[in-house]
Amino acid sequence: MSSTEIKSKIQNANALDFGIIFNQSIELFKKVWVQGLVMLLLNIVLAIPIIMIVYIPLLFFGFANALTVGSSYDSYGFYGDSGMGFAFGLVFFVVYIFLIVAMSAIGLGLKAAFYRICKFKDLEQSGKEDYFYFFKKPYLGKTIKLGVAFTGIALLATLLCLLPIIYAVVPLSFIVVVYAFNPDLSVSEIIGLGFDLGNKKWLISFGLMFVTGFLAMIVGFLMCGLGVYVTSSFGYLPSYFIYKDVVGFDEEDDQMRRIEQLSTF
Repeated sequence: MSSTEIKSKIQNANALDFGIIFNQSIELFKKVWVQGLVMLLLNIVLAIPIIMIVYIPLLFFGFANALTVGSSYDSYGFYGDSGMGFAFGLVFFVVYIFLIVAMSAIGLGLKAAFYRICKFKDLEQSGKEDYFYFFKKPYLGKTIKLGVAFTGIALLATLLCLLPIIYAVVPLSFIVVVYAFNPDLSVSEIIGLGFDLGNKKWLISFGLMFVTGFLAMIVGFLMCGLGVYVTSSFGYLPSYFIYKDVVGFDEEDDQMRRIEQLSTF
């Protein structure tokens, strides 16, 4: 499905029913809560080596900086090596941004794969539960680029204070959904369509995300706290159904893409 067709469907979308989408999300959650838990655990597991790779050199650099500063203080009675402190701050900032982008790309790729699995379960289709689908050769570069864009938009919205980040939460969530079902579109098209859909259905989307996210948190805490890991994916499902109702799926293109992917490996 081309970006023009998707945009046209978004612009001509009918009104959505809050209750229907909420009930659909509950029913689908019963089918995919295990997959949602696996997605979250994979996110944590993949994040650990990234954090170690990033922070071990940073800690070493900070230790060296502390020794240098201490030596300067002992020799001159003050912290004379301001250049070293500035360098440490700059390195820390760069590493911190890299860490956020890496975590964003990992989370985005896993969540997009989760939405593909949701489609299989929802439509009762046969398909491999491939959590690393968007980390393979055809899409890895695009996943990283979207992770960079996702981070940039989120940081910019955060710097502009509370209201922009509240607004941006909805389009950002749809960027992942659009990518999940249209991975062959360009990065700019995916981001643009995510914002188009987010703008068109912002109020009902935010309401559903808030309610499902809140319920997932409450029920999770009632399950001794650790249940949050089980229920967290419930908050992702309204975005799937909103996309399904507004845009839908091009089954022919989707089937051809799966055949092409199978022939590649």
